[in-house]
Amino acid sequence: MRSSLLRSVKTLARPTTARAYSVDSVPSRKVTVLGAAGGIGQPLSLLMKLNPLVSQLALYDIGGTPGVAADVSHINSRSEVAGYMGDDQLGQALEGSDVVIIPAGVPRKPGMTRDDLFNINAGIVKSLCTAIAKYCPHAIVNMISNPVNSTVPIAAEVFKKAGIYNEKKLFGVTTLDVVRAKTFYAGKANVNVAEVNVPVVGGHAGVTILPLFSQATPKANLSQDDIHALTKRTQDGGTEVVEAKAGKGSATLSMAYAGAIFADACLKGLNGVPDVVECSYVQSTITELPFFASKVRLGKNGVEEVLGLGPLSDYEKEGLEKLKPELKSSIEKGIEFVK
Repeated sequence: MRSSLLRSVKTLARPTTARAYSVDSVPSRKVTVLGAAGGIGQPLSLLMKLNPLVSQLALYDIGGTPGVAADVSHINSRSEVAGYMGDDQLGQALEGSDVVIIPAGVPRKPGMTRDDLFNINAGIVKSLCTAIAKYCPHAIVNMISNPVNSTVPIAAEVFKKAGIYNEKKLFGVTTLDVVRAKTFYAGKANVNVAEVNVPVVGGHAGVTILPLFSQATPKANLSQDDIHALTKRTQDGGTEVVEAKAGKGSATLSMAYAGAIFADACLKGLNGVPDVVECSYVQSTITELPFFASKVRLGKNGVEEVLGLGPLSDYEKEGLEKLKPELKSSIEKGIEFVK
């Protein structure tokens, strides 16, 4: 998925010619970014503007969106861009959307856990999902707003109350965990990162993030200590960035990249591209928990199939049992917030 998006970006960076891409051969798709003026939203909007699968790009936030939209709209790529600002324009931003991406909310700061974000971001997500239920009930929803372990269950409960819930169209974006696991593994194994694949399962916070390095390809003869260190670094990747930015930001650029990768996969699935598989946090029955991140096959209906965990090492089995209580608590917290 990563290489295909990069090829799209490189194509669009070249001078436009009649043969750059055929609009007639690509379905029209509207993508809406909610929180488009924020730290994640701005680079994510840029990357979605570069995606040739997008024909309409709607950018929404509580403020600052007209400037972001004007800036991004000057890029010579396929999509038409419109900016929307404030509650009275939210419906217009959402109407007709095929994919809605939600990076809205406050970022994590030093010393904050994802649970510390809950009280603010939960209310924002609830409000936005209420509007989605009204204006684009059939859209695929990509949830980036943290804590994802709780905000996805919040979205599900809002959609259930509105009578429009479709578990196949609600995704928690955990792609950044996969991106980090691939990068860190490639560095330690000394292999080409473009060829690396590492499934990451569980959730999207701390110990709930479980990279399955035993299934990583290409195979590398890493020690158990290396696997432990790689797992810990993947789990703490967000904290690593927050501390490196010394309180002045969080993982915005890498998250925007990961969000664009996953949105691209959803669009490919909608367009009928076969065998599109990404890890995502979705309604699931592969464990006793109602929501769980694992490999998911994407298609015209959103989730086509939630894939199993595959063979786990003893260390991964231990990690799986360790993450369940925390993930269960986060899910319950999201559900109770709406109820």
